[in-house]
Amino acid sequence: MEIIHVTYPFIPQTPDADWVLAIGYFDGVHRGHQAVIQEAIQLAKELDARPAVMTFDPHPREVLGQAKITRYLTPLNEKLEQFAKLGVERTIVMKFDLTFAALSKESFIEEVLLPLGIKGVVTGFNFTFGRKAAGKAADLATLSQGRFATRVVKRIELEEGTVSSTRLRQALAEGDLKLVTRILGRPYSFEGLVVDGDKRGRQIGFPTANLQLTAPYLIPRRGVYVVHVTYDHESAYGLMNIGVRPTFSDPTLREQLEVHLLDKHVDLYGKILRVSCLSFVREEKKFASVDDLIEQIGQDKRHAEEWLEIYVK
Repeated sequence: MEIIHVTYPFIPQTPDADWVLAIGYFDGVHRGHQAVIQEAIQLAKELDARPAVMTFDPHPREVLGQAKITRYLTPLNEKLEQFAKLGVERTIVMKFDLTFAALSKESFIEEVLLPLGIKGVVTGFNFTFGRKAAGKAADLATLSQGRFATRVVKRIELEEGTVSSTRLRQALAEGDLKLVTRILGRPYSFEGLVVDGDKRGRQIGFPTANLQLTAPYLIPRRGVYVVHVTYDHESAYGLMNIGVRPTFSDPTLREQLEVHLLDKHVDLYGKILRVSCLSFVREEKKFASVDDLIEQIGQDKRHAEEWLEIYVK
């Protein structure tokens, strides 16, 4: 997939092809976002064009002072990987700054979209554009004046409610991985570099890989999880603990992510791990003694093995 970073204003180039754009921020690339992108791919086939995505960086709400966002469901590189998996041929990463935000809805059409050589635009039902979000998804058809096709994808509903990035963040905060997986259409995952730790896990018989996130991913609720791990074209199942390890009463509390492989004993230092969260086991708690913690971890392992036997193996 080709990736193009664009800052407004830009000098229009002669379009190299006809494109259909799926436009949105797409944090999470959840099933609602996937529906928008799949509709763009379908429209591109109908119009003999090529499918592309326009996304924005940084987050528009952060630039506009509407929210302070420091963690993402899909940081930019992760988002781009998901786009490629869906079959997108080009992603335009539009820098979202105050100059871009000040564009009128008409200027967004005339000075941004049309110079890109588009034959079609697909958005979600809640897409807005232009200064003060004056443009709504339905306005694209009117403002295009027949120069490109437009489609708006309706809200995606599950039994548990609307598919949205907000609901996804809530589900992760609650440790509700069943709902997370249903909203995403895949397990929630992130990447981390294995770094040196204090080796306490090894000392109590459960060696762990200590992860340093490779990007500002949103971290799920503190606690213990069943996970699937991939690294160097290898894979394994494991337990992950997210938390501050209260049993050890560290003087400086800091949240840590530790992964213990269930069926492998390998040196993971320096490797990048892709961790997929499969099931929430229990919340983090402080134990009366290290022996109690060891007994609980043994129970967690048995729980994980039973869960995997039922749902995976």
